[in-house]
Amino acid sequence: MPASLKLSQREATFNNEVVARFELYNSLFQTLPFYQVKEIGILLPFFTAHCEQGVNAGLSPEEIISSFFSKHVPDIDHREQINRMFRLLQYIERQVVLFDAIEDSSFGKIGRAADAGTLQSLLQQANISDQARKDISDKLNDMSLRLVLTAHPTQFYPGTVLGIMTDLIDALKHNDINSIDELLQQLGKTPFFNKTSPTPVDEAISLIWFMENIFYHALSGIQTTIEQEFDVNVNAKRQILELGFWPGGDRDGNPNVNTDTTRSVMRILRQVLFRCYYRDFKVLKRRITFRGFGKTLEELEKLLYQNAFNPQRDPHDVQGELLDMLGSIRETVINDHDSLFLDVVDDMIRKVRLFGCYFATLDIRQDSRVLRSVFKYGSERISETGIKPEYFDLDEAKKLKNIKFNEADFICPDDADDLTKDTLNTIRLVKKIQHNNGEKACQRFIISNCQQASDILQLIDLFLWSGWEKDHLTVDFVPLFETVNDLKHAAGVMEKLYTHPFYKEHLKQRGSAQTIMLGFSDSTKDGGYLMANWSIYKAKVELTAMANKYNIDLSFFDGRGGPPARGGGKTHRFYSSMGQEIANKHIQLTIQGQTVSSQYGSVETARFNMEQLIHAGIVSALHPNQHDLLDSRHKSLINEMAEESYKLFMNLREHPLFTDYLEKFSPIKLLSLVNISSRPTKRNSDSKLRLEDLRAISFVTSWSQLKQNIPGFYGVGTALKKMKESGNWAEIKELYRGSGFFRTMLDNCMMSMSKSDFRVTAYLEKDERFGEFWSMLKNEYELTKAMLMELTEADVLMVDYPVERRSIAIREKIVLPLVIIQHYALSLLRDNNDDRELTGVYSKLAIRTVYGIVNAGRNLA
Repeated sequence: MPASLKLSQREATFNNEVVARFELYNSLFQTLPFYQVKEIGILLPFFTAHCEQGVNAGLSPEEIISSFFSKHVPDIDHREQINRMFRLLQYIERQVVLFDAIEDSSFGKIGRAADAGTLQSLLQQANISDQARKDISDKLNDMSLRLVLTAHPTQFYPGTVLGIMTDLIDALKHNDINSIDELLQQLGKTPFFNKTSPTPVDEAISLIWFMENIFYHALSGIQTTIEQEFDVNVNAKRQILELGFWPGGDRDGNPNVNTDTTRSVMRILRQVLFRCYYRDFKVLKRRITFRGFGKTLEELEKLLYQNAFNPQRDPHDVQGELLDMLGSIRETVINDHDSLFLDVVDDMIRKVRLFGCYFATLDIRQDSRVLRSVFKYGSERISETGIKPEYFDLDEAKKLKNIKFNEADFICPDDADDLTKDTLNTIRLVKKIQHNNGEKACQRFIISNCQQASDILQLIDLFLWSGWEKDHLTVDFVPLFETVNDLKHAAGVMEKLYTHPFYKEHLKQRGSAQTIMLGFSDSTKDGGYLMANWSIYKAKVELTAMANKYNIDLSFFDGRGGPPARGGGKTHRFYSSMGQEIANKHIQLTIQGQTVSSQYGSVETARFNMEQLIHAGIVSALHPNQHDLLDSRHKSLINEMAEESYKLFMNLREHPLFTDYLEKFSPIKLLSLVNISSRPTKRNSDSKLRLEDLRAISFVTSWSQLKQNIPGFYGVGTALKKMKESGNWAEIKELYRGSGFFRTMLDNCMMSMSKSDFRVTAYLEKDERFGEFWSMLKNEYELTKAMLMELTEADVLMVDYPVERRSIAIREKIVLPLVIIQHYALSLLRDNNDDRELTGVYSKLAIRTVYGIVNAGRNLA
C-alpha cells in the first residue's frame, strides 16, 4: 500500500475517531451545569471565536477581552468579568482532558499506524529465518532499556483527575454514553490543582501510581514476549528492561529533599511493589489448588502479605527467597500437574526477576559544587583522609595524584550544615538500602554540573570516609555533562578517569561498565537548539571513541524533557538514527513532564513507546543506515550551521531586553506559585532573576506560555539561510533526506514551531520599548519557517505528520482563550500598583492558565 494512501486512511480515522467524537462530546460537556453558572458553557464558543478574530486582527489581549464583554455580557463590572474568566478557564482545562481522553482511547486505531517499529515487526523479521531470529536474540542479550521517572514537575493533573481520565478513556473505547456523561459531570466538579505545593514524597507517590498501574504490567508484558519468542538469558546481571526513579533521590537544587525523604520513598516503592505481588499471588492461589506443594504456598503468602501490609522498619532483600519458592512451585506444577497454569507461575517469577524488592533503581543526584564543599568539610575533620590543606590549591593533574582513597567510618555530627549532613548521611543510607532491598535498589550517584575528573574521585572518597570499603564499593558514579562547554571537554575528563589507577580498578569490579549522563535541557538554554543537538552528538562520538579505546562498556543516559527544546519529540527516531560511531547498546533516558501521561499513561501506550525504543536499538545495531554515519563533509556543514545558530542565540541571550521581556510578558515570575513541584523554579530562589540560575524547565515553559518556543527553533532559519547563500543547499537537502539524525532534529524543530503563535503577541510590534525585540524574534520564526518549508518542499510544517499536525492545531485552538486570558492577567498585574487584593486575584488567574496550556501541549514542560 502506498505511503500516501496509508496517511490518508490514518487521517480519515483520526477525523472519525477523534475530531468528530470530540465535537459530539464537547457539545454535551458544554451543556452541563458548572458551579451553578450554566451559561458559561454556552458563552465559551463565542469567546473562542472572538479570541481567534482578535488575534487575526492584531488586537492586544486587553482589547480582545474588553470588546468581548462589551458585546456579549455588557452589564457586569470588572470583578464579575474576572469571575467569568475563571469559569471559562475551568471549562477549557476540562476540554483539554476530554480531548486527551478521546485521543488516547483511539490510540489502538491511530497510534500504531503512525510509526512502524514494535516487537511485532521484530517478530516478523525473526520469522524470515533462524539466523535472523538468532541475530535479534544476540542483540537483545547485549542491549538494555532503562526509563527513569524524574522528580521534575511531572504532572499538572492531580491524581483524582488522572483516575477520571483512565475511566473516561475506557468508557470512550466502548462508547458507553451513560458512563461518559457521569464522568464528564465528575470532571466538572473535581478540582484541577493543588492548594499547596507537593512535598518530594507527594511527588514520588504521584509517580508511583504509574509504576503500579502502568509500568508493572507493561514491562512484564514486553518481557513475556521477548522470553517466549527469542533466546534470551533471563538470569543476566544486566536486565533488558529496567526502571529508574528520581523523586526522593534527586536533591540537585531542591532543598526539600533529604535523607529522610530518600528513606521514605524507598519504603513506599517496596511496599507498593509487594502489594502488586500480593494481588498477583491471589490469582495464582485461585489457580494452584492442587496437592503437593507442602507449606510453600502458605509461606509465600505470609512473606508477601507481611511486606505489603505490615512492612518492617529494617527489612531484608527477599528476592532470592521469593524466586526459590516460586521455582519450587513451578517444578511441582510441571512434574505433577501437567504444567497446568504454568503461565500464571511464570508470570509472577518474571515480575520478581524484573522488580526484585525495589521496583525501580532510586538514583541519587547532587551538584558537584555541593560535593566539593562536603569533601573540603570532611578533609578538615577526618584524620584518616590524607588530604592536606594545600590540596585545594593544586591544579587538576596534581589533585588526581594526591587523592588517597583512605577508608574511615566518619559519622556526620549534628552541628554540620544541612547540605553536608544530607550528603554524608545519604551516602551511608545507600549501603542500608542495598542491604534491605538488593544492590540494584540504589546503586547510582549522579554528579550534575560535572566538570572535572576530581569531581568523581572526590565523591568516591566521601563514600570511603563513610564506612564503605574499596573492595565492596557497589556503586556506579555517573557524571552529568550539561553545558556546551562541559560537553566539549567530556571525553578528556573521562580519559583521566579511565587511566586513573583507582578508578580503573573500580570500573573493573563493576564489569568495566560506565554510564555517562548528558543533559539536553541546560545545553539548549546555554547554546540554543542546533548547538545543543550538535554538541551532544559530537560528545557522544568522542566519548564512544574514548570508551572503545579503553574497552569500556559505555551507556549514555539522556536527560530529556518533554518538548523538543528539552530533548523530547520523537525520541525513538533519535536512537534509531545513531550511527556506528555512537554507543547505542544501552538506551537510558528520563521521562518527565506531560510525557509521562501522554506516552506512558496507559499500558497500551507505554508498551508501544517502550517497544519502539527497543526496536530502535536493535535495528540501529543490526541494520545501520550508512547515511547516519556522517562523513566529514556533512559534519562540517552541520558544525557550521550550529556555530551560526549559536552566535545568533547568544546575541539574543545577551540582548539587554532578553530577561526583561521574559519577565514582563511570560508568567516566569509566577511559576514558583504553581503548586506542581517541590523544586524551586531557580537555583538561587531569593536572588534577582538571572538566566544562569533559571532552571531549564522554567525557561522552556515560559517561552511556550508566550507561544514563541524560542529554545526550539531560534537560529535554525539563519543557519539554513547561510547554507543556501554559501551554495550548499543541494547538500543540505541531501542530508535531510538521508541522515536520520539531521532529519529528526529538524522535524522536532518543526513540532516546536507548530506550537508557536506570534499572532498572540503581534500587538507588541508597536510597543515603544519591546517592538524591535519582538520583531527580531518574529523575523527569525518566519525565516525558519520559510527555510524549513523550502527544505521539505512543502507548503506547511510537519507535512509528513498530518495527524500530529491536526492534533496540535486542535489543541492550540482549544487553549487560545487561555493564552489571551493569561496575557490579559499579566497586563493587569503590571498596571496594578495599589490594590493588593486584586494583585492576588490577577496572579491566581494567570497561574491557573498555565496548567491548561501545558496540558494541551502535552510536551511543553
